[in-house]
Amino acid sequence: MTFELQRNAFKHALAAGKLQIGLWCSLCSNIAADIVRDSGFDWLLLDTEHSPNEIPDLVGQLQAVTGGVATPIVRPAWNDIVLIKRFLDIGAQTLLIPFVQTPDEARRAVEATRYPPGGIRGITGSGRASRYGRVKDYLKNAGQEICVLVQVETKSALDQIEAIASVDGIDGVFIGPADLAASMGHRGRANHPDVQQAIDAAIRTIVASGKAAGTLTGDTALARRYLELGASFVAVGIDITLLAQSTRKLASEFGFGTDGMMSAAGASAY
Repeated sequence: MTFELQRNAFKHALAAGKLQIGLWCSLCSNIAADIVRDSGFDWLLLDTEHSPNEIPDLVGQLQAVTGGVATPIVRPAWNDIVLIKRFLDIGAQTLLIPFVQTPDEARRAVEATRYPPGGIRGITGSGRASRYGRVKDYLKNAGQEICVLVQVETKSALDQIEAIASVDGIDGVFIGPADLAASMGHRGRANHPDVQQAIDAAIRTIVASGKAAGTLTGDTALARRYLELGASFVAVGIDITLLAQSTRKLASEFGFGTDGMMSAAGASAY
């Protein structure tokens, strides 16, 4: 029995200019991924750069997301051909490559996702990506459904963002607000006016280049502004933050503080 190559709904949506709203997933849990896969988001970012996620963990999370309404996106820890190869082999079709500084680095990221002669991806015909050898002509057609997003997150990279966005094979450019703020001298203050002005200008440049622009923010008003500027893939929350905020809010409603101790007002209610 053979199967057709899985269609990358996220890649085709970006190409069609459709808005894609996402959720950042850093809990490293297949159960958490299973819970949020049908919440209504268009994409879920499974992070390995700033999360203790490894290949076996990601396999479980990708399996959990399969069949849901959201497309999984994997962020490698680095723009590394070995990491990229391993994530593609386990079935990731969309990758967000961090800390891309130059057009050459963007080109290397694309090459790492393509088989020779168009790239340098190592070949296996029996991995999860090909449904263990059951996908017809996987080696020939895999590149058609692979989506490459590059993350620009420093001031020097912003200076080359038009050239980075113009690299063939790049589907979208993602602005990393936290590291960008730090590189501009505003560490921990991504909402600083100078940082926001830089992000606004970057989004306009990316969109003008014909590529999709994306970023991350937990601020609803900011997210809407980015969308108005033309960004087409925006993550509007982080699973860890949502869990922390909701549990803290629930605890506070019953009189518990951030130290876990019950306040006098809470104690009086029992």
